Amino acid sequence: MNENGPEANGSNGSTFAIFFASFMTLIAAGVGFAIRGGVLGDWGAQYGFTNLELGRITGGGLVGFGVVILFASLFIDRVGYKPILLIAFVLHVLSAVLTLAATPVYNSMGASATFNCLYWGMFLFAVANGLCEAVINPLVATLYPKQKTHYLNILHAGWPGGLIIGGIFAACFVGGGAFVTKLQWEIPMALFLIPTLIYGVIVVKEKFPESEAKAAGVSFGEMVGQFASPLLLFLLVLHACVGYVELGTDSWISKITESILTGQGLILFIYASSIMFVLRFFAGPIVEKINPVGLLVMSASLGSIGLYLIGSSEAAVMVWISMTIYALGKTFLWPTMLGVVGDRFPKGGALTMGAMGGIGMLSAGLLGGPGIGYKQDYYASQNLEEKSSETYERYAVPEDAKGGFLFLPEIRGLDGQRVGLILDKSPDGPGTELAQTVKTLEENGKENKDVAKLNAWWQETGKPNADADKPIVEEASTFGGRMALKWTAVVPLTMAIGYILIALYFRAMGGYKQEVLHGEQPDGEHYTGGVEGPVE
Repeated sequence: MNENGPEANGSNGSTFAIFFASFMTLIAAGVGFAIRGGVLGDWGAQYGFTNLELGRITGGGLVGFGVVILFASLFIDRVGYKPILLIAFVLHVLSAVLTLAATPVYNSMGASATFNCLYWGMFLFAVANGLCEAVINPLVATLYPKQKTHYLNILHAGWPGGLIIGGIFAACFVGGGAFVTKLQWEIPMALFLIPTLIYGVIVVKEKFPESEAKAAGVSFGEMVGQFASPLLLFLLVLHACVGYVELGTDSWISKITESILTGQGLILFIYASSIMFVLRFFAGPIVEKINPVGLLVMSASLGSIGLYLIGSSEAAVMVWISMTIYALGKTFLWPTMLGVVGDRFPKGGALTMGAMGGIGMLSAGLLGGPGIGYKQDYYASQNLEEKSSETYERYAVPEDAKGGFLFLPEIRGLDGQRVGLILDKSPDGPGTELAQTVKTLEENGKENKDVAKLNAWWQETGKPNADADKPIVEEASTFGGRMALKWTAVVPLTMAIGYILIALYFRAMGGYKQEVLHGEQPDGEHYTGGVEGPVE
């Protein structure tokens, strides 16, 4: 093993190749996540999903990660890095096959089967991401044992890097407001296969180093025993909030901001991701110089302020300023939480880290995505019904399609297909995309009962009232998104209070200190714990 790390397969070139493959797994995850956020509107308009249903689909893209990361760390040191990454590669490809089959499934089996197709496609995508995440952190730490923080920070800049690539591609080719031309959503959605194939080829070719997970000699029982600490349990609760506010919000943010500033939703998303990308290259030095709990208080506070301001701002410049504040706030939340756990509970090893990642992702998938979708449906439908009960009845889902969330009441959200029709931004006006779909089916001699039913509703009910309905439906949808962000701002505010309590606890205990298993503290990693952000 050389100074920088083991000479995997006998060469520094191989070490770099393995690191690059790890970086590509995060690029693939970020690209897929960004494109999915851009095509949510297309899915709602094409298949008739409500925001709550779309939230559940995006949740499927997070739940799988949470489940996998909780278990994968238990056996990676026994199985090895390479087999796990090969399984992840296969699952990434299968997720693409399943997701891209949505339209043929819809044409032959209807919306319910399509929902399952997209949900499980996103679930497999998340499982693949979770397997990658479980491997790449300890792998890179093994490759560069004396420069862990430096290279882990560089590694996880791949996540916002993927968001930027996916966001730019989506801005150019997704939706009616695409800057270049609108493509069928399947084409941009397949973009993540490029970095997937790159990392897959490298993984097949290279020889990987052995795991060093057992180097400290900590038993599995000692790892489990860490969960008896009230502090660790409290940190897990707070990290569930981090998952809700960061990843849950990111599943919706481009769609919501697009309704606030037409044509700028994805640009704002790319801008926020760029802030994260740059700052994560400097995360190690920043966190090293600032007490991590103080940084968490500041980050949560900025996140809360940013979300509330985005939901409240009218002027474009204020939306951009608010997005900047939100991006600054969320950048360090996830990695700093992992750093605190690494500092204070080193005996927990991969198990405590896996629990943090798992609880964050499960919260985002089961609570964040659906919860924010529910709030949009709740306030949008309420606003529309107050302004025009007739319009509301035209655009609300049927009574038997009502949906609730946790203990909150069931509501009749707005039908995604009908709203998509009235808000169609095509140059020829509302209903243009539907007319093109009907024409294509007729030219090919095909029939689709759902399309025929939607077209009949549009011709008989929607189109005759379109001029009156469009402005109030548009306003209601925007109002729903704004209110959802305002309510979401309560979560990081609660987190900030929790972090203040932790800071007071450490002050009472004589200050924040890193617990070291053996030997001296690693130079340059006093606060970071050598761990960086998630695969959202």
